[in-house]
Amino acid sequence: MPESLTHDVLILGAGLAGLRAAVEIARQLDGKVDIGIVSKVQLMRAHSVCAEGGTAAVLRTDEGDSVELHAWDTVKGSDFLADQNVVQRFVTTMPGEILQLDHWGIPWTRDASGRIEQRPFGGHSFPRATLAADKTGFFEMQTLYDTLLKYRCFTRYDELFVTSILVEEGRFSGLVGIHAPSGETVILKSRALLIASGGGGTLYGFTTYSQTVTGDGMAMAYRAGLPLEDMEFLQFHPTGLVPSGILMTEACRGEGGYLRNSRGERFMERYAPSKMELAPRDMVSRAEMTEILEGRGFKGSDGLDCLHLDLTHLGAEKINTRLPLIREVCIKFLDLDPIQKPIPIRPVAHYSMGGIETDINGLTRSGGIWAAGEAACVSLHGANRLGSNSTAECLVWGGITGGEIARALPKLPAAVPVSDARRRAAERHVQSWLERPVSESLYELRRELRAVMDREVGVFRTGEGLARALSVIREIRERMGRAGVADKARVYNSNLFHALELENLVDLAEVTVAGALARQESRGAHARRDFAGRDDANWLKHTLAWAAPSGPRFDYKPVTINAWKPVERKY
Repeated sequence: MPESLTHDVLILGAGLAGLRAAVEIARQLDGKVDIGIVSKVQLMRAHSVCAEGGTAAVLRTDEGDSVELHAWDTVKGSDFLADQNVVQRFVTTMPGEILQLDHWGIPWTRDASGRIEQRPFGGHSFPRATLAADKTGFFEMQTLYDTLLKYRCFTRYDELFVTSILVEEGRFSGLVGIHAPSGETVILKSRALLIASGGGGTLYGFTTYSQTVTGDGMAMAYRAGLPLEDMEFLQFHPTGLVPSGILMTEACRGEGGYLRNSRGERFMERYAPSKMELAPRDMVSRAEMTEILEGRGFKGSDGLDCLHLDLTHLGAEKINTRLPLIREVCIKFLDLDPIQKPIPIRPVAHYSMGGIETDINGLTRSGGIWAAGEAACVSLHGANRLGSNSTAECLVWGGITGGEIARALPKLPAAVPVSDARRRAAERHVQSWLERPVSESLYELRRELRAVMDREVGVFRTGEGLARALSVIREIRERMGRAGVADKARVYNSNLFHALELENLVDLAEVTVAGALARQESRGAHARRDFAGRDDANWLKHTLAWAAPSGPRFDYKPVTINAWKPVERKY
């Protein structure tokens, strides 16, 4: 692979948001554009293929649904931290995305009359999770890539591990990365960059994320001078399979599954009687942890006490047609058939509500850099995301940023040259890992990081616990100076990649925990035992974290409220 390559546009990340943006850029410019798609995995191995249950959109206005109702559900679900102008743009744009995917050939599940099927999801007041069985993300990814293949204007850079985002004079200039198959250092230059590299949930040990999802794009943007927004809000999905953490989609409950404690009770009646199992995820996760902590759970594998997700009453036909992947996973990983037995589950780290700060069009504060999908924080989800709004966000802002980049390209200056100083600094950064002593284990440090996040920064938090976690994280950062890379080879040096991922995870952990310690209230997924109530007078605002030598520097900005004032959140 050549040492330096230039494109019109670079897309970092090849999941739903990245592919949707690539299609939009190619479509709007009629293929007369040069796009580079950069992924540290093979293109169709992006974590988006793991999305299961559905994609939210209003399709049944004739049956009582409306974009206004979807907007209200999203704002209320966010615990009123979502920017309401962003929510309104989202709900009005999303129905067109579903129909566009249908036009491009996605095999949506259909009802007996041939209409696109939708199922209930938590926090939604109408069934609007549009589904392709329980493999929705996989089929969306496949459809977008099939569509992109119509255009011969893109180059794939698979297995290219990006180590630095370079910004010169306030503008994007290039990416520095390591091509895993050859071990070569590569510089990619372009006039525009879209960061669509996903979230950072592998901060935790018990997580639904693919192990490759280590927040690289967010961490590199942070180090390049861009602020991260609302990182203290990390979603815990109520139903992670014990002990692996594999996602048991919310569609299980959308199709009528029950949550039961060790007494056989459907305990959600005590916490959200009007919604039961389909309350918003933050509420269900808190209810589950309360049941476990008060002794009404089951003993689970690896010390993970659990509850039961019961599908047995749904019957074989419904499970095999609507939840086939769930049955397959339970049989393969637990030798358990959910047609016959309940599934052991507990809350699991699942989604980053925060990310790289952007405006409503996905543009960051650095010229030529946009962000979309889970890596970005356009302020759609606020303090808690509703299920099925995530894949929808990727589609909407993949399309929006793709269109914005296509329109901006004629006016953007040529790719800014990468200065020798910037290049040498990026190369030294990687080389330093190879030259460090190997007196600390990278893998033990990563285990310790995840353990302290699981223990102290979970569904329930306290100031004392967060302070302990922050101290451990900073100690791990110091110990990283003695954790060199034993493997000095260049080709497929996964040891080196793990080191660079650890660095990214430590940066994100510090921002997450310091932000959570500063936010002295409980809102959405951020539940403080020592500040149990929501405090709109002092904390109805977004957190911005800037990189500084001594750790993150925090600033705040107001929430856009143009339709609904905050009220007590009940279900």
